Amino acid sequence: MPKFLVKRWHGMHHLWGFVLMISFTVTLAWYEWLLGLLGLVLTGAVGVYSVLAERAFRRDLKMYLGTLSYRVKKAGSEVISDLPFGIILYNEDKMVEWHNAFVTNMLERDSVVGESLMELFPTLSQAKDREGTVEATIGDLVYELSFRFDERLVYVRDITQRWQLAKRYEDEKLALGIVMMDNLEEVTQGMDDQQRSTLLSKATTEITEWANKFHVYLKRLNSDRYLIITDQKTLKQLELSRFVILDEVREMTTENKIPMTLSIGFAAGAESIGELGQWAQMSLDIALGRGGDQAAVKCGQRQSFYGGKSNAVEKRTRVRARVVAHALRDLIRESDNIIIMGHKMPDMDAIGAAVGVLKAAQLFNKEAYIVLEGINPAIQKMMEMLKEDERLVKRFITPDQAMGLTDSGSLIVVVDTHKASMVKEPKLLTQTERIVVVDHHRRGEEFIANSILVYMEPYASSTCELVTELLQYIHDRVMLDVRESTALLAGITMDTKSFSLRTGSRTFEAASFLRRNGADSMLIQRMLKEDLAEYIKKAEMIKQAEIVYEHIAIAVTEQGRQYSQLLIAQSADTLLNMTDVLASFVIGERQDGLIGISARSLGHMNVQVVMERMGGGGHLTNAASQMEGTVAEVAQRLKQVLQDIEEEEGLFE
Repeated sequence: MPKFLVKRWHGMHHLWGFVLMISFTVTLAWYEWLLGLLGLVLTGAVGVYSVLAERAFRRDLKMYLGTLSYRVKKAGSEVISDLPFGIILYNEDKMVEWHNAFVTNMLERDSVVGESLMELFPTLSQAKDREGTVEATIGDLVYELSFRFDERLVYVRDITQRWQLAKRYEDEKLALGIVMMDNLEEVTQGMDDQQRSTLLSKATTEITEWANKFHVYLKRLNSDRYLIITDQKTLKQLELSRFVILDEVREMTTENKIPMTLSIGFAAGAESIGELGQWAQMSLDIALGRGGDQAAVKCGQRQSFYGGKSNAVEKRTRVRARVVAHALRDLIRESDNIIIMGHKMPDMDAIGAAVGVLKAAQLFNKEAYIVLEGINPAIQKMMEMLKEDERLVKRFITPDQAMGLTDSGSLIVVVDTHKASMVKEPKLLTQTERIVVVDHHRRGEEFIANSILVYMEPYASSTCELVTELLQYIHDRVMLDVRESTALLAGITMDTKSFSLRTGSRTFEAASFLRRNGADSMLIQRMLKEDLAEYIKKAEMIKQAEIVYEHIAIAVTEQGRQYSQLLIAQSADTLLNMTDVLASFVIGERQDGLIGISARSLGHMNVQVVMERMGGGGHLTNAASQMEGTVAEVAQRLKQVLQDIEEEEGLFE
């Protein structure tokens, strides 16, 4: 018996009580012995009663505690069995040792003792050895598994109703979209009012039927733009259909000289309606920046792209070039100095465009510099030509020198890329808020967000073409010397493969302007000449090519042999000239240890989408990527990406 209960009977208060009674009895006996004897008998009787009462208390308490223990055990057993959640105990080998009745009812089995926990709940294999929860679906019900590895204990709760409410909440969230006929002006040029109205009516009918099919609200904003309001559940259905409206409108207008294409920007998952609208417009801008004829979807942090099977249509007017040129002129005038920067491992297009922007700054007597660190084989011959002019050589500086020259009053002009991770010195972009981007690549998810002026035209053959157009509007009298004009023309020649790919009327107009300013085509040909040893290396790379999907050539170089990025790109270009080859991929180890992939196509396949899934980007017909690993691993990953695209939407248009 606990001591505190014993003291209830043998405490000091009882002892002093008996002492007091005996004292009174002795005193009484002093005066009258008969009364003292009676008092003594009564005191003894009280003492005997106290002892008997204590024994009875102990006996009753013991009996009560025994009954209570039985009741608690019985109630505990029934409660654990009838708990509204499951309890599973397992051993070190993750074999079930015990479970309550909830688990039996859940699995519709008499017992699962002795069975593997991982076989019963395969989703537990996703959990690490730490506290946490995992969701598992059994039949039509969803359960939450809360596991404690230290106690080897799993709690199983039915969260089906909560899960359904959460899913319904997510599905019913608002999604906004903007549909735009991105080449309406070019398609309808030369049409009369009746033909234009007929074309617009056909396109509107297709878009309206598509909207009705997916039960979305469609509101026409103007002649070439529509607003879409729907929910995230319907947006997922649109993504699963891969925005079939893109193909339907394009195929409907194939009889036209230029088929009509749509660009779609969708957004979901924003915290407010205002932010959702901004996201939708940003998605549309990205779709247009990637060349149009595609859908860009931003759902929370996820950015997805669909379509993009056709080349960007060349804009026939130079209004935007003139507007951008005037804006750039004002920025140059207001800046203390100009820092020009291309991408890592620059090519002739990046250097030529940088030289063109340098000339624009010098027209307004501004100090301008080109950031360059090291000379790679792709620009070696061009740099040898530029070094002949001491005035130009002094304008090339290292990234460290550029950091010392850049402050809040500087203007940074990024050419031939729009990704901060691709520039030579990303830290420069944090030194000032005055950033201009001039690029001809299709816009990717990553973008220099704080730029104040962006001139991106995916239809352009090269950045040199864009810069040449800007030079014609940036100043009334632009006079280029031979080396400057030759550098710009070399960039155009290199990116168009001697004017055979991605050329439009404006490409030849830019080339004509450069020729009038003294561009030396013979000097460009000498720059593009191949070394015999390099040609043999290229032949060895092409020798490794294999044909997949009947029209795709993949060449994987030997492990351990390093090649320049230029040579890898040239090999991909050469493979594209082979019979029945519509797309080519060359994988090789670069001199910096990374694995480089160059992708080329004739327009029947969008290699930009393939390279984006590999962490790179580029154009519909010209793209690339760099990554770590071995050539064999990268080749396997490339084949898996091609297989995924083939299963999702097909590789060829």
